[in-house]
Amino acid sequence: MNVSYNWLKKYLDVNLTPDELSALLTSIGLEVDGMEQTQSIKGGLQGLVVGKVLTCVPHPNSDHLHVTTVDVGADKPLDIVCGAANVAAGQKVIVATVGTTLYDGDNSFTIKPSKLRGVPSNGMICAEDEIGVGTDHNGIIVLPDDVPVGTLAKDYYKVESDTCFEVDITPNRADAASHYGVARDVYAALRAKGQDPHLSRPSVDAFTPDDNRPGIKIDIQNPQACPRYSGILIEGVTVKDSPEWLQKALKAIGLNPINNVVDVSNYILFGIGQPLHTFDADKIDGQTIVIRNCAEGTPFVTLDGQERKLSADDLMICDANKPLCIAGVFGGLESGISDSTKRVFIESAWFNPVSIRKTARRHQLSTDASFRFERGTDPDNVIYALKRAALLIKEVAGGQIVTDVQDVYPNPVKPFEVTISRRRCFNLIGKEIPEPTLQTILSSLEMNVCQDDGDELQLLVPRYRVDVTREADVVEDILRIYGYDKIELPGENRTTVVYAEKPDRTKVMNIIGDMLASRGFTEIMNNTLTRAAYSDILPQTCPADRNVLLANPLSSDLNTLRQSLVFGALEVARLNRNHRNANLKLFEMGNVQSRKPDSDKADYKSYSESYHLSLLMTGLRAEANWATKAEPVTFFDLKTEVRNVIARLGLNPQAITEEPISDDLFAEGLQLNVEKTKTLVKFGAVNPAVLAKFDIDAPLFYAEFDVKTLIAKSAQQNKVHYAPVPKFPAVKRDLALLVDTEVTFAQISQLARKIEKKLLKEVSLFDVYQGKNLPAGKKSYAVSFILQDEEKTLNDKQIEKVMSQITAAMSRELGAELR
Repeated sequence: MNVSYNWLKKYLDVNLTPDELSALLTSIGLEVDGMEQTQSIKGGLQGLVVGKVLTCVPHPNSDHLHVTTVDVGADKPLDIVCGAANVAAGQKVIVATVGTTLYDGDNSFTIKPSKLRGVPSNGMICAEDEIGVGTDHNGIIVLPDDVPVGTLAKDYYKVESDTCFEVDITPNRADAASHYGVARDVYAALRAKGQDPHLSRPSVDAFTPDDNRPGIKIDIQNPQACPRYSGILIEGVTVKDSPEWLQKALKAIGLNPINNVVDVSNYILFGIGQPLHTFDADKIDGQTIVIRNCAEGTPFVTLDGQERKLSADDLMICDANKPLCIAGVFGGLESGISDSTKRVFIESAWFNPVSIRKTARRHQLSTDASFRFERGTDPDNVIYALKRAALLIKEVAGGQIVTDVQDVYPNPVKPFEVTISRRRCFNLIGKEIPEPTLQTILSSLEMNVCQDDGDELQLLVPRYRVDVTREADVVEDILRIYGYDKIELPGENRTTVVYAEKPDRTKVMNIIGDMLASRGFTEIMNNTLTRAAYSDILPQTCPADRNVLLANPLSSDLNTLRQSLVFGALEVARLNRNHRNANLKLFEMGNVQSRKPDSDKADYKSYSESYHLSLLMTGLRAEANWATKAEPVTFFDLKTEVRNVIARLGLNPQAITEEPISDDLFAEGLQLNVEKTKTLVKFGAVNPAVLAKFDIDAPLFYAEFDVKTLIAKSAQQNKVHYAPVPKFPAVKRDLALLVDTEVTFAQISQLARKIEKKLLKEVSLFDVYQGKNLPAGKKSYAVSFILQDEEKTLNDKQIEKVMSQITAAMSRELGAELR
């Protein structure tokens, strides 16, 4: 939120410099992100002076330019070529001297010595719009004759300088989302330091209705969502531009003035924190305001011209026939203030924060009003803000207040009652605060002591402090106003922190992350929130009925927790490819969440969370160079990396089984299981139809591990065993097997190990052939077998026996033939 130094001083007689005030704000929890010097006119009219035109003659080479000499109070007059038709000798004008920067919106240009059609020109005689003091460009500014030559333009136009603070308001501090709210905190901090500043806001004692007509009737049909609603009717207003002081105040915090009526409501909002809404009363059917909910799907056009479908849960401000405004969020197009408005109905209300927050999220609207209402406004500020707005509108737009305040407040709320113990308070703070200081801080924060029992204090906390409802909240407020920097460190430090070893998962994943990084992978981290609509792309992998949907999503792009890491990985791949970074090796570690289909959303047991590891490879494995050709990534490159992860954790390859998969995610791939039923990892080539949804037009390979299973098996098997180097030689035998195309090497390897468990040390595939000279539906596998006896040298008879058993099993169970 932007805070104007000059505006703040209207509520608090602070003598701090902007830098001192910035430091103080940050120390009391209102962190200042930045400061900017501003002027009521952009550029502050620096370099502009009042001059007198001494001579003015036609330009010798132009039919519309004039050559002038202008006295600006310098040693000698300036020669200036001017194109304005109304320039004449003897006039007092505004002159931009050489070096002056003039602004046109976000653009600017600097006055330089120049020649215009051969005649030197050393300055510029200015029009209103050229220096930002008006919009007229019909001619130059002509000032009264009594203005002294050499007067600075900034002094003549009374340019005001200001400092704008960019203050970070935390979600719990809705009370500080206004200039008066910030001033209130500064007041408390200064009083705690022993100073005696004066805090005040403009009086509304002058409020008196000019008439006492019935006015607009108010009917609250949903008091739970709208506990309080008030209004005033003003007639005879003239909608026009706001006066200069009001425009300056709004511009100082970056707001563009609209018209005098709307500007007053914004001035109240940012001044004292109460959102208001102004209606054209002539557009209120039946002269009745009804606060209710509309039917599901009711169309409503908001101020931005967009038609929205209302939810039955949206609280609406309606007239006798139709909705006028989304309560506390956004106004309607048909009921807003226009240049022809003569009767204005001012709304000041207190809405239920939960109702406003849900509506704002549902329609993806975030306004200055909803920001405050959904965090909690002050119900006791409603009437003051309404009277203040009415007086200001009468001042800047004329008219008469024709009704008294109409206030519907069926169930008034009381201040929060909080009991604190001095002993617990000082123990939490770590220091005993002097009693006078404690009482000063509490009174400055408007926390009234209603009972003092020696140790315990019973406090009445004002309703605008929606974040202070417990003893710990009060202690936090006392400490931030007292000053964290005043709490000395004790002579010895005591701590209850227990140091423990990191969980096994953290250690294991660090090992895997280091290994993948060393192999050229880059770690990515995505939001755990994703789009529920992605379930339409992968209905089998991420079923819609297993999504953990958010009750109040920030947007439709972030409305569910992810069931898989794949969507984040594909989004990252798309982003990188769009930025011409097509060769990717990525990995991610993170939680995924799901729930049981058709389960009760309130039953926490129906939800599950697991930790996954994903790998993604696409593009080239190696760039082309003088020695090698470019090599694209293949399925087997990913399989190698999957096996590397498994091997790094010491899992026994013989305990892992493979099965081919083909589903909505993978066009073809493998699933590795342990104990036959527990899935360790799924990997393969991502389905082209899925890639097309992400605008990826190159093959992409993806793997996703279940880390819980991965770690559990590594913990069981990853034990270091020592054995002497074999003394006896190993023997290698090769077989050329003709098998059906459906047979995989994994089946061959598993079968061979099943037949010979002691002597068979390794099975590897060194050639695959399918095509010419082979029967249809067949392929050839060239397989190597390594045999070794650790106790003696193998003889030919033993070797042939083992190979015969393996060959027979291959023929019997897989239909393999020797070539």
